[in-house]
Amino acid sequence: MAALSEQEVLRRESLQQLRALGIDPYPAEAYPVNAWANDISENFNANPDKYKEVTIAGRIMTRRIMGSASFAELQDSTGRIQVYIKRDDICAGEDKTLYNTVFKKLLDIGDYIGVKGYVFLTQTGEISVHVQEMTVLAKSLKPLPVVKRDDEGNIYDGFTDPELRYRQRYVDLTVNPEYKQIFINRSKVISTMRNYFSEQGWMEVETPILQSIHGGAAARPFNTHHNTLDMPLYLRIANELYLKRLIVAGFDGVFEFGKMFRNEGMDRTHNPEYTAMEIYVAYKDYIWMMAMVEECLERVAVAVHGSPVVKVGEHEINFAGPYEKLSMYDSILKYTDIDVSQMDEAQLRQTCRDLAIEVDGTMGKGKLIDEIFSAKVEANLIQPTYITDYPIEMTPLAKKHRTKEGLVERFELFVLGKEIGNAYSELNDPLDQRERFEEQLLLAGRGDEEAMAMDEDFLRSLEYGMPPTSGLGIGVDRLVMLMTNQTTIQEVLFFPQMRPEKKAKVVTIDDFVNIGIPAEWVPVINKMGFNTVEDLKAANPNKVFNDLGGMRKKLKLDLPIPTKESVMAWFE
Repeated sequence: MAALSEQEVLRRESLQQLRALGIDPYPAEAYPVNAWANDISENFNANPDKYKEVTIAGRIMTRRIMGSASFAELQDSTGRIQVYIKRDDICAGEDKTLYNTVFKKLLDIGDYIGVKGYVFLTQTGEISVHVQEMTVLAKSLKPLPVVKRDDEGNIYDGFTDPELRYRQRYVDLTVNPEYKQIFINRSKVISTMRNYFSEQGWMEVETPILQSIHGGAAARPFNTHHNTLDMPLYLRIANELYLKRLIVAGFDGVFEFGKMFRNEGMDRTHNPEYTAMEIYVAYKDYIWMMAMVEECLERVAVAVHGSPVVKVGEHEINFAGPYEKLSMYDSILKYTDIDVSQMDEAQLRQTCRDLAIEVDGTMGKGKLIDEIFSAKVEANLIQPTYITDYPIEMTPLAKKHRTKEGLVERFELFVLGKEIGNAYSELNDPLDQRERFEEQLLLAGRGDEEAMAMDEDFLRSLEYGMPPTSGLGIGVDRLVMLMTNQTTIQEVLFFPQMRPEKKAKVVTIDDFVNIGIPAEWVPVINKMGFNTVEDLKAANPNKVFNDLGGMRKKLKLDLPIPTKESVMAWFE
């Protein structure tokens, strides 16, 4: 454990003093909240009689102590509300400890309290809660970062370091509550999609996260091992093959919101753990699926913004259909003037070289086409656009195109240059599917770590018969990024993956004693803000010597003060 800062030491001392007064700083009993900050602020003026008896709880975020009466701001899950605390109201008898000692001296910014009272307007017209009872609910032992705002509410000194914000999201959302709206809207996105699917009569299901075969997508898996069964397992890269098994089992439509895991790179749009929605509907094809996606996403946009048009950066994205449609080959031709439709693998590889696209020997025809598309087409797809009719080599799980040789019935939905959805007319011919898997095994033999594995049980399920089916996967995190105008995936995840936190050096009393500081003076040195020997040596020796005398007097210590010569020696 790292050495405590002066504030942390003082807060622990306050904690002990609260307990000495018989106050439990972490009470177990429920606290009967019946009012919330935002509701009071928005509705008090219209209906003041409703707020004659309120019980509200939250963190103390600001305080203005003014003798026998004080103001404070409480922050609950909905916002902030001012509270007015008068000594003689919360201490009706002779004992004024709850106000004079507890509120004024032992409580800090960040502490949770509960208050009971009534709502009124101050002389300046501010809606406030006049407190008649106060209860300590949780003592905060670490000080919150101070976020400064001007009179218009603009932040000019905040908790803004992304590394700290993502790692300590509990602090981020406390001192930057405006970011909560991102996650409120994330919930709206998911619940709107879920409700839309359920209205159609499709069933939400759950499928395994630990899988014996990493199937359903081209991606590198996370590996693990099951000790009891003594077998390797993989965190799922997709749930597709299990959901299709349920279509074989006789369900007309199934969908799942779930975590997927891909042991790949991290950037502004990729996190190794992400949320996907996959849905499969029997007796449908990818043309039907396009219309369904347009209807669903328009409903999502309206639920979040009240309109199908969403402002994202400098663009206004219109999620109302119909969306533009371009085949994979036509999109490459449109943006490169190159027709790749008749090229073999060698020609595609040379085209990549000509376009300065980096490729390697493990890549087959499908991947080479995908690299050209990614490099030259994606960034141009701003408004919702379906890229359709992919080469068969790129899609081992999609049905062959009904009229175009060498292609499959697939589309991907692109918005603002990023893919957010992927759909097929699902391959339900078990013999064709086996051949496709065998082709994937050949790619794996060439070193392609993302090639699919053979799944004999899935093939067996297809042999029992799967009706014509259309399937769709949507990257929920990317969709939320669009709906909340965010440019990085980390902003829409409560807890994104991070590198291990660099541990602060564990400091002991001996570290200070070894440079000549008497052991009894080490706690005083820590209270002065020097938590490591390095911190101390960076300070001014004369100031440290003078401050020691001040601390001795302030803390009423019965200790001989170190001589100036000995203090100077600490800095050698």
